[in-house]
Order: sequence, then structure tokens, then C-alpha cells
Amino acid sequence: MKEYYIQLYSPHGLIRYTDPEIGRDKDTGGQVKYVLELLENLSKHPQVRKVDLFTRRIADKRVSASYEKEIEVVNEKVRIIRMTCGGNTYRAKETLWEHLDEFIDKTIRFIDEEADFPDVVHGHYADGNYLAGQISEIFGIPFLATGHSLGRNKKTILLQEGMSEEKIEEKFNMERRIAVEESVLKTADMFVVSTQHIIDTQYALYDNVKSAKFTVIPPGVNDEVFYPFYRLDMPSFKMSIEQEQALYRVNSDIERFLFNPAKPLILSIGRADKRKNFEAIIQSYGQDKELQAMANLAIFAGVRKDISQMPEDEKDILTNLLLLMDKYDLYGKMAIPKKNDPKLEVPEIYRIAARKKGVFVNATPGENFGLTIVEAAACGLPIIASPTGGPKEILEQCENGILVDVEDPKAIAEALKKVIADGQLWEKYSTNGIVGANQLYSWTSYANKYVTMINELFQQKAKDDASFKNKTAYGKKLASAELFIISDLDGTLVEGNDTQGLKEFTKWIAEHKGKVVFGIASGRNKHITEQAFTQYDLPKPDILICSAGSEIFYTDKFIPDKGWESHIDYQWKRKELQAALEKFPGIRLQEEDAQWRFKLSYYIDNSFDEDSMADLYKFLDDHKLRARILLTDNKYLDLLPFRASKGSAVRYLSYKWKMPLEHFITAGNSGNDKDMLKGKAKGIVVSNYSPEMEDLKKYNSIYFTKYPMSTGVLEGIHHHIEKEQLLSNKN
Repeated sequence: MKEYYIQLYSPHGLIRYTDPEIGRDKDTGGQVKYVLELLENLSKHPQVRKVDLFTRRIADKRVSASYEKEIEVVNEKVRIIRMTCGGNTYRAKETLWEHLDEFIDKTIRFIDEEADFPDVVHGHYADGNYLAGQISEIFGIPFLATGHSLGRNKKTILLQEGMSEEKIEEKFNMERRIAVEESVLKTADMFVVSTQHIIDTQYALYDNVKSAKFTVIPPGVNDEVFYPFYRLDMPSFKMSIEQEQALYRVNSDIERFLFNPAKPLILSIGRADKRKNFEAIIQSYGQDKELQAMANLAIFAGVRKDISQMPEDEKDILTNLLLLMDKYDLYGKMAIPKKNDPKLEVPEIYRIAARKKGVFVNATPGENFGLTIVEAAACGLPIIASPTGGPKEILEQCENGILVDVEDPKAIAEALKKVIADGQLWEKYSTNGIVGANQLYSWTSYANKYVTMINELFQQKAKDDASFKNKTAYGKKLASAELFIISDLDGTLVEGNDTQGLKEFTKWIAEHKGKVVFGIASGRNKHITEQAFTQYDLPKPDILICSAGSEIFYTDKFIPDKGWESHIDYQWKRKELQAALEKFPGIRLQEEDAQWRFKLSYYIDNSFDEDSMADLYKFLDDHKLRARILLTDNKYLDLLPFRASKGSAVRYLSYKWKMPLEHFITAGNSGNDKDMLKGKAKGIVVSNYSPEMEDLKKYNSIYFTKYPMSTGVLEGIHHHIEKEQLLSNKN
């Protein structure tokens, strides 16, 4: 029976196993709770040998130092791995998109250092799915995706609330998020969703929904934490000191607000989010004097200290709740405590309300699932919730409450009075909820279904002998290779129709494909490089460095290295460069197909000389524009990001794939190859080299061959391997 190493990805929010700060802000809500409980409960399954949760490392005085720890060991099978990306400060998820490729590069290095490839990756939320999808492609492993909240649905809600398209894009980076969600629908091997409702109403809004496979696995509740309220009265039951303290704290926090704390307690819990619809609950209570006489109300709206210092949206919501409390004069009848610890205090809050014969209200319209509903039910609280989405599915299965229009305060009030006034009905809903939550919503059941799903994915792969969603798995080869060989193309491997030695070179690469990574570094762009593979019988590439080092691709499918793009984009101002150079003498812009995002290309006039080049450098310096300038054959002028070059690309590959530069062999014949030949890599200069290469003869690490082109490259490879013993003798 195969045992799996599973990696979960959730980069945003504040995530720690001990005392998680659920509800602290909009990025630390139910999704964080979900992945932490998934992490723990997957580890309990006998077919799971290890499970890691990858998140963002944060070193920020505004948050706990616990988020700085790079590896948090939970138990012998579980860790939380923190990667630095986008700096150290805590930031909203919408601002992370431009930094996720840095996260991927560091994750690849981590996996390589561990020498342990994951069997499965599972992304959470759009950003986590982007990460998991990239790792899946790189290592050729199954990719599971969970959306939690989807961009198209959120955008629709925001538009209905009156926010403009421009403001939505500015605040939420929505188009980027939706584009990723569309892409994931085509690349994920399976989507794990909590309810059928999510598929029918949210994923149905996406163009690529028909490409996706879904499996419905509702999350569970921890029955050791969320247990029935009456267990406290059983003689054999013993509470820990921590539980006793938590019970005392929350009971005191609630009762200090109330004149008559013995009355039934109407309860709602969630973060300070407009969609939680706490206002409707307060209105239903405040407008009904009979309900006020029957019960008290407690609203736990996230965690707050000083409302004036909170983000604007949370500040507005909490201020409105307090204003409603004042409007209906609910002092002594309504509690609105400032905090709740999700691990110890929230379960006790549910049980306090249940012991008082209270009711739990989830007033979110169209809730995807409703984990608080299942938690409250497991503790014995009857439920009032919306007749749509996840709450409808939960209550119809458990028969433990009433479904009402949660946007109608009067309907909420009538349902509450019905349950509170009828002791027999209360007992029925309480009992049904405890049984239903235990039988239908357990994490043990979740983990069993989850692992069964993974087994089926691997069985299907074995049956049709196809990779998961046709993934290339190029990363496994790059991470385990012994030697990287990177060669220039034109003038080095081939020259026009002259391909002498190419057949022998290709044969050698094929014979060593298990140990050797082969790459081409060319001034050609992607499209012209592709043509070379049609024209010449070149070895199948693992890496392609194109456009003089401004592009990196993998395999003959030309899969882009997005981390490299993010790296060279630093201080690259292409539009400003082009505008500034419009009147610079002696150059004219090349055709559109010669241009791309990270390359600005010009023809030069005969009048362009060394002084012109010096003037160009001064011109850019005066305009505070940074670029790498390449002049080829005294005809073509290319401006690249200052971080981009063949040599920089080689050094980046060394860092990313954790291959020492001493285990790179680079080959070239002209000045454009110089920076990848010098340094710690082993260089080869073929005998048909350009005159400007003469000064490289002073470097001991660079070998000048007796033969030209591919014959010379193979000669140089043999020289370096024999001299440095770069390849092992193992097969």
C-alpha cells in the first residue's frame, strides 16, 4: 500500500498550529482553520507518511514572532514550512501576486535540500492554487485544488453592493485572481469542494468549468474539542485546567454585559465581515420586544482591540454593530465581547449557549459551507440559517434547525421564538445536530475519502500510463542531475548548414540523459529558437535561455520560468525606455516580432560608433533608466533588464535548482557568451571563436578547443569531466 507525502499550500494569512489567530483579520478566517485541521487529520491516516503546510514567513513587529520560524514541527509527521517572499512584513493577499514566483523558487530549493519529492500537492485559495499548480507541473505530481472563495462570485457581490469595477480591481487585483482560477480549472487533477452548491453556483460562472473534475468532501469537526454540552455533567468527565480557565473567561466576558444571564442565549460567531450579516441578527432581536424578554443575544465578531485602529471595512462593520446596539437600547440584553480564542474558547461559547437552551444563528446568505454551523451542532445548539448554499445541505441532512430568509429580520425573530419557546422542539434539534455532526461531518471520514481519491488518481495513471494532466515533471530531473551543460547555439553548436559533430554530440547527451541536463543559451527569441529544432537534429532540451538571457524555458514545450521573469522585472521600465529613445540618434526600432516584454530591439546606423555607445550609456544614466545594452555584429542593439544576461540566467538556475556552479559546463564562441563562460562555471570556447574571446585565455576554468562547433563542445565536455570528475560512474 503506497504511503503519501502531501504538501498543502496556503501562502496568505497568519498561520501557526499553536494558538492560531482565527478571525484576527479578513485573511485569517475559515480557510486558515480548514487547512490547519486538514493538516492534522491527514497525518492520522495510515497511508500518509508526511504532510507539510507551506505558508509565508513573516517577520513583523506588528505580529507574533512565532510567524518568523522557518519550520514549525507539529508532530512526527506534520510541519508548517514558512517561505519568505515579498519581504518580511505582513501584507494583504491581494498584494502578494507579484511575489509568488519567489515563493516557488525557494520551495524548489527546499524540496531539493530535503531530497524528498512530494507525491501530491493541494492548493488552497487562488494564490495557494497558483503555487501548487506550478510545483505540480515542475515535479509531475497530482494537483488538488480548493477555492474556498471564488473571484467571480466575490466580484458579483461587490458590484451589487455598489463598488465600481475600477475600485474592485484596484483593491482586490481581481482580474489576476480570476485568470488564475480559470487556469487552475484546466490544470488541477481534482477539485475538492465542501458542497455541491459551490459547483452549481460558483464554479458554474467560469468558462473552463467543463474541464474540471470535482469531488465533494465536507470538512469535519474535531469531536475531542466540539463535544456535546451535557458531557460536563457526566461523572466520568474531567476538564483540563486550560478548559476550565477558558470556560471561566468566556462566561465572564458574556455575563458582564447582561442583566439576566440565566436566560437562553442567541449566539452568532464570525469575523467582522459584511457578508456575515450580523446587522440583520441585531435588527431581528432589537425590533422584537417579545424575543428580548425570552432571550439574550451575544455576537462574537472577530477579534478587536481598538476599533479606531482597525482596517476601514472592519471598523465600519463593528461601529455599525455598536450603533445598532445603541439604537435599540440593548444594554444588559446584548453581549459583544472583544475576542475569542478558537481552540479553547469558541467550543466553550457554543456549550454555554447550549446549556442555556439557546440557538445559533448563521445569517450569511449563500454560505459556501458553514463550518460554524457544524461546530455549533456538534455542541448541541439548534440552528437558524439561510435556505441556500451549504447551510441548506447541512440542515436538511441533520434536521437540526430552521431555514429562513436571513435578510428578513422578522423571519429570523419568528424562527428564534419558535425554537426557544418549544422545549421539545429544542431537544429534537439539539439531539439531531449532535448525531448528524458526529456521523456526517467527521475529519476521520474526510481523511478516508481524501486518501481514497488520491489512490484512484494513481490507479488511473497506472492504468493509462499517462502523466497527471499531461505534466512534464521536468523538475525531478533538474533537481537530481549531476551536471548541467549549457551551450550557445549559432556559431557554437551549428553554423548555417554546417553541423559537424552535432550527431555525435546529440548521441552523447542521450547516453547521459539520466545524469546530465542539456540547455541552449541563445540570442534568438523563443520563436526563432523553436525553428532551430525543426532545422537541426538537436538534443532534446531541458532548458532554453533565449533572447540573450531575458527568457528561460523548460523542455521542448517551452514552459516559462516565471520566477526568472519576476527576478529580471526589477526596475525594468520598458515603456519609459522606448519613449526616451525615440529621438536618440543613430538607432531605429526593429519590427514588432523582434520585441517582447523584456527586450527592446533596435537597428543601428553606420554612424553609430564607440562614442555613440558611450553617449547611450550617459543618456540612460541621465534619465535614471537602468538597462543592459548588447550590440551584436555592429548591426543590432538590444536593451534588456539589467539583471538579464546569459550568465545571470546560469547563476539563477544554479540557485533555483541548487546545483553548484562548478557543476555547470557552458560553451560559446562570441562576446555575447562571455558572462556565462567566466566565473565558477567550467567554460568551453570552440576553435571557431570571435576575436573578442582572446582575453578569456587567462582563465584556467575556460578551455579553448582544438575543434570547431559541436565537435569542439564535446571535446571540451570530455576535458572538464575528466579533469574535475564531474560525473559519477554509477548508471
